[in-house]
Amino acid sequence: MNESSHAVRADTSAMLPATEEAYAALEKRLVRKLDCRLMPVLTCMIVLNYLDRNALPNARVQGIESHLGLTGDEFNTCISILFAGYLALQIPSNLILTRVRPSIYLPVCMALWGVVSACTAAATNFQQLVVCRFFLGFLEAPFFPGALLLLSSWYTPKEMATRTAVMYTGSLLSSAFGGLVGAGIQYGLDGAHGLHSWQWLFIIEGTVTVVVSLGSVLVLPDFPSNTAWLTAEERAMAIHRLHAHSGTVDEERGPLLQGLRMAVLDYKLWLLTLIVVLKTSAGAVTQFIPTLVATFHFGKVQTLLLTAPPFVFAAIVALAVSVSSDKRGERCLHLIIPLTFALIGFIIAATTQGLVPRYFSLFLALGGVYGCYDITYAWMSSTIPRPLEKRSSAFAIANMVGNIAQVYSPYMYPKSSGPRYLPAMIANSGAVILSIACCATLYYSLRRENKILEAAQMHRNDDGDGDSDTNKNRPQEPELPVPALDSSFRYIL
Repeated sequence: MNESSHAVRADTSAMLPATEEAYAALEKRLVRKLDCRLMPVLTCMIVLNYLDRNALPNARVQGIESHLGLTGDEFNTCISILFAGYLALQIPSNLILTRVRPSIYLPVCMALWGVVSACTAAATNFQQLVVCRFFLGFLEAPFFPGALLLLSSWYTPKEMATRTAVMYTGSLLSSAFGGLVGAGIQYGLDGAHGLHSWQWLFIIEGTVTVVVSLGSVLVLPDFPSNTAWLTAEERAMAIHRLHAHSGTVDEERGPLLQGLRMAVLDYKLWLLTLIVVLKTSAGAVTQFIPTLVATFHFGKVQTLLLTAPPFVFAAIVALAVSVSSDKRGERCLHLIIPLTFALIGFIIAATTQGLVPRYFSLFLALGGVYGCYDITYAWMSSTIPRPLEKRSSAFAIANMVGNIAQVYSPYMYPKSSGPRYLPAMIANSGAVILSIACCATLYYSLRRENKILEAAQMHRNDDGDGDSDTNKNRPQEPELPVPALDSSFRYIL
């Protein structure tokens, strides 16, 4: 722990209540204020983030392929090109975010992606659609890793899973809501003012995004040290309670590239990133839910309506799993159990062509993969807690590398492999199995490091007792797995 950390801790401690009851009341008031201001705006932003991103799969049902003359794999290319732009800005953006105001930076990016989304309605051919999709991904890139960084700068690790789930549930509900919006537009606006229903879809969703971005500037906080709507006591509490977990504070700033280097050299990040990659690969089935449901041979409106229930179910599962994970202070099993159900879902989808079992398999697959998706990032927050630059880089790297799966996975669903899409379902099953193996590996690695931390703490406690001759004969203190952390720190398993 360095001198600046001691200074910050002393300054904040002086403002905190002296009694446990008053301390608990202040902390409860702070968390309630964050839950009422930070969580709603981030959830609303992610709803629109995914609504704009997933407009194209719904537009496919509305006939965009035939209207723009898309052939072969051109539609799949339009899906995957978004993530080429998305990957390009992940790490630079999150490093920039440690030096600027999130309350300005994230809404500006949001307004810009809303403009691009609305402009997609003007595309008349494959080339123009590809350009729109690339820049949509480029401008959406800062939001998700930036939102994770912001959450981890306010909430303790034991609070992160539930809050990440609440936010990420917005992405699942947006996929359900997108189908309902698409159905309404298909029913009421197709052909209005000479525009196709898919054009209205992009215009309406993009415009709403821009409007919401303007309002979010007024509500979104920055970091604990510079958020105006906190009292001095609340600001001190926000800083102190995060310091109590990891032994340092976000207000300490280090070199950006050093933080990036620390993240890259941490093996735990790469295990977590591999889990994200594998789950994202399996979860890419969401891009083709409208296509899969269309194989049931219902009309356009009915198809769009049927896409909603699996996403609503996944959102409910995500909230339940995350609340349980935070309550029990456990991550590994809360990943493995839902993934096991996802595996069952993919196996059912691969082995049957019946309407009811295939539709049921979508509930298992989405509920399993996305029901625990946010747990990975909550685990990352507690496993790579500080310094800020390292944690920021970790979120960006995991999200960037994880979304590489979104570039290749659309090509796993060619029309020629429908309606079973057997190669994709086999690949998804394999990804889930490997993800479970990575979870188990990380669990045992963190348990081993916790034993080292416990030994170090016992050694320090023993040094405070007994005579100096006895202390000289004791074995050397074990080297901490992460020197920047206190020996009282423990990884959440």
